[in-house]
Amino acid sequence: MSALLQLIWLASPALPIGGFSYSEGLESAVEHGLVRDEASAAEWLSQQLALTQTRGDLALAARALPAWREGDLPALKRLNDWVLQTRETAELRLQSEQMGRSLLDWLRNHHTASAEQIEQCRALGQPTYPLVMALALAGSGAALADALLAYAFGWAENMVGAAIKSVPLGQSAGQRILARLAAEMPQAVAQAMTLAERDQRQAFSPMLAILSARHETQYSRLFRS
Repeated sequence: MSALLQLIWLASPALPIGGFSYSEGLESAVEHGLVRDEASAAEWLSQQLALTQTRGDLALAARALPAWREGDLPALKRLNDWVLQTRETAELRLQSEQMGRSLLDWLRNHHTASAEQIEQCRALGQPTYPLVMALALAGSGAALADALLAYAFGWAENMVGAAIKSVPLGQSAGQRILARLAAEMPQAVAQAMTLAERDQRQAFSPMLAILSARHETQYSRLFRS
């Protein structure tokens, strides 16, 4: 299978890893009036792309993907530990762990990772989504920048889907938001590739952490985060 097709497959919201069940604090932002229409939803997701994805998960994947290709297990352990240590609420950690497990289960039935790599991933302790997705992307044979674009687009599709349900918004509004995010992704990926080391990555997003913590006790909700 071509690298392009594998990237499309991995970026698809149809991938059975449960991404559709999380809003990453967006539902709480709607509850508290911070996101209320198309414009505010687009701005919220644009800022999340810049602040949490670019500086955190994408930057980490930019280091994890070559580490998988090089078989650098100590580096992968450090990266996985960083993800676990920087998930600031129970919901955000649950999401990373659950999606990591589900994606690893999916990889066992496909051919983008070897049985040895899957066991090495399990040996990390609690494999997190960014590390397991980096393994899946590493097996595609795609260039690093293209792999990170697929990662970013998969995140964006899930988040736009969450916005459509929770704000709520129409499908056309969702497509306009996705178009804005897609236009911002190349710069986000380019920046993430310069922030691959531990002292350059960041997970500081206090408002997101507060909203996520509030969501844990929100009375009525559609999403798990």
